[in-house]
Amino acid sequence: MNCILQAVQHRIELAAGQAGRDASQITLLAVSKTVSAARVRELALQGQRNFGENYVQEALDKIASLQDLPLIWHFIGPIQRNKTTAIATQFDWVHSVDRFVVAQRLSEARPLARGLLNVCVQVNLDAESSKSGVSPAALPELAEQIARLPNLRLRGLMTIPRASLAWSQQRAPFAALRKQLEALRQQFEILQAGRTDLHDANVQLDTLSMGMSADLEAAIMEGSTCVRIGSALFGKRI
Repeated sequence: MNCILQAVQHRIELAAGQAGRDASQITLLAVSKTVSAARVRELALQGQRNFGENYVQEALDKIASLQDLPLIWHFIGPIQRNKTTAIATQFDWVHSVDRFVVAQRLSEARPLARGLLNVCVQVNLDAESSKSGVSPAALPELAEQIARLPNLRLRGLMTIPRASLAWSQQRAPFAALRKQLEALRQQFEILQAGRTDLHDANVQLDTLSMGMSADLEAAIMEGSTCVRIGSALFGKRI
């Protein structure tokens, strides 16, 4: 698996070079859903630190069995309300927040000893009914609501666009998400300048979680800071 990890890292480095970016500023998030704890351990021992999970119970079992390793766990799947306590307690990042009620429950359940929970808002750019995510129109209000929650740190945005093989079609949604993040930054600059209730908001809008095995190059060209890679590392899921 060492050669496989190096191959993905090389793809990231090449894409970053073509974009005039520093590859060290792009996080490789290994999507380990349905992958055994043994295979996660194998990749971790090669230096991989960030792992993404979609299913809570499966993730909890892995986290428990791999607690001897200094791993950073990201939850990237749809969030059920009855799973928020487990997610808030065990994960370092959540990429898939798309409702205020979920964000509120995550904040309430986050143990103070663990520090702030890093969250990204999932944006459904194409209004696909099969995918989670807030609409671009509703994003500014949701982001402002999340910024007021005491135990979360709003880090940025995530999206899962329609699959496409065409380079221009791959780049378009990623460019759209980057523009959404730029607009949010401007929004908070204005709000924090004029609103005392947001002066101390936990907002650090530095993350674009976008790009997967088939389109990571397009995502990096449009500013991705975190690519979520599953099949290129672990093979196709059965």
